[in-house]
Order: sequence, then C-alpha cells, then structure tokens
Amino acid sequence: QVQLVESGGGLVQAGGSLRLSCAASGRTFSRFVMGWFRQAPGKERELVAAISGTTWYADSVKGRFTISRDNANNTMYLQMNTLKPEDTAVYYCAAKRLGLDRYDYWGQGTQVTVSS
Repeated sequence: QVQLVESGGGLVQAGGSLRLSCAASGRTFSRFVMGWFRQAPGKERELVAAISGTTWYADSVKGRFTISRDNANNTMYLQMNTLKPEDTAVYYCAAKRLGLDRYDYWGQGTQVTVSS
C-alpha cells in the first residue's frame, strides 16, 4: 500500500515556475513507477511525466518540465518552468508497480493556475 500527498501548487504568471512535490508512504517506494498526471476543466486526465529508471514526458511539456525522485526520502518532484496558461490543471501524483499498465495509487491533487 502506498499513500501519496502532493504539495507545491499555486497561482503563477505565464513564464513562471513552480515545483510540485509528492511525498509517499511505505518502504518500497523505489519499486514503483511514479507519474504526474493533470486534469484541466472539461478535459480528460492525462499523463505528463513518468519516472522509473528512465523518464518520459508528454510532448506538451517536453523541455519545460523535469521529473525527478529521491528514493531515500520517498519523494517525487515535478519542476515546471516556462509555464503557460494551458498548463492550468489539477496535478496528481500516482504510482504503479513495475510491469503493470495501471496506476493504482493516487494523491488528492494540487491546483496549478497559470495566469496570462
């Protein structure tokens, strides 16, 4: 079982930066693939970045967002630079076991609002 808690959301002007954090409980954090999803009003939830031994990014955030993790402290981060109004969404961290397709564990979400 993994419990996830996000923090770091807020209001920022276009072009600004934010860093999201995801604190995880449990002793097997390093065994999970971790991901950041987002959901904007009226849109489906989408995966924006994931990390295990390697990283993956959605095209819409590539070059602007950086995902990282600190296994010693059970924490994952999403550094978001050059933010755009279209990045406005609720951001969720999620975890899945290696080899599985579905993310089974989710945080409660943190709001990111980018003003133009």
